[in-house]
Amino acid sequence: MMENSAENTVFRYRGSTFDSMIESLGAVFGTFDADLVGRTQDFNWALDLAGCESAALITGNHQTGFQFRAQWCSEATEHLSIVVPRRGGMGVTYGSRMAEAREERLLLYRNFEPDSISIHGQSNLIDELVLNWSLIQRTIGETFDMPFSGSLDLLPEVDLSTPVGRTIGNLTEAIIDGIRDNGPLCQSPIAMAHITQALADVIIRMVPHRFSHLLDKKLHMIAPGHVRRGIEFMCANVNQPITMPMVADAAGVSTRALEAGFRAFKNTTPAAYLQMLRLRAAREDLLDPENRMLMKEICLKWGFFQFGRFAAVYRAHYGENPSETRRRVCGSNSRRSS
Repeated sequence: MMENSAENTVFRYRGSTFDSMIESLGAVFGTFDADLVGRTQDFNWALDLAGCESAALITGNHQTGFQFRAQWCSEATEHLSIVVPRRGGMGVTYGSRMAEAREERLLLYRNFEPDSISIHGQSNLIDELVLNWSLIQRTIGETFDMPFSGSLDLLPEVDLSTPVGRTIGNLTEAIIDGIRDNGPLCQSPIAMAHITQALADVIIRMVPHRFSHLLDKKLHMIAPGHVRRGIEFMCANVNQPITMPMVADAAGVSTRALEAGFRAFKNTTPAAYLQMLRLRAAREDLLDPENRMLMKEICLKWGFFQFGRFAAVYRAHYGENPSETRRRVCGSNSRRSS
């Protein structure tokens, strides 16, 4: 059992109905609907919420165990949750499979994926560290040099008795302690960004998922010259209206050979790789508080001629709409100015 650092929590939100609890959780996850499975007597709950831009902490206390299903609306945000049980436990189900946070075991899950969520034990006490899914998507993209969206198929349980488990557990506890009660990480955005990135890196590199097999491959497979030349041409002309035949010509191979090389060594297509480069460039503009360009101008600058399509691809890749990225940066800049 991990050290119980939540025992002294002063709960700011309390209630006696399931609906009121879901409404309070909406402050972290955004609006979502949920249905209680079965009936639960004496449904008394208490929550405390804390957070910064890249992570949030939910500390929950429930008088009895229960199970519920969630229906996520389009406005809800995606997160990776790391569940730390203090008393009792918490589980999620995916079809016939169940994963659970319990003594000496953490639970990792993407909030959009489980069929149902259950809380176990009388007078249970649960800490849930919530990381923005955009952090995970960005870490995948930078680690494997490829675009990513959808399910990661991450192994949901982490054994705290293993070296990997202890490392993830220690980083998780450090972030929880740094967030709770408006802690020091809330006062240092740079430190918060570094420690959450470190946690994301360890998870992506050490916890099995659907891209894990590419880690060993990446160590000993260096992309051949024509793939590297294609990438260099793309990077040098990312804001130009280039086509795949132009990239292939610059790489000195046929378009078919270029495609085969990218699939074998980058696990993607040349066109998807170029789109990823352009998305990164557009995101850098959106994250620049000094950039005064209109959203439409940023789209056109990086080769996206349909804003609706750009917004959809951007959200799939980074877990948020481009307008949300700009609003968050502008809001943070306004707070610093004041």
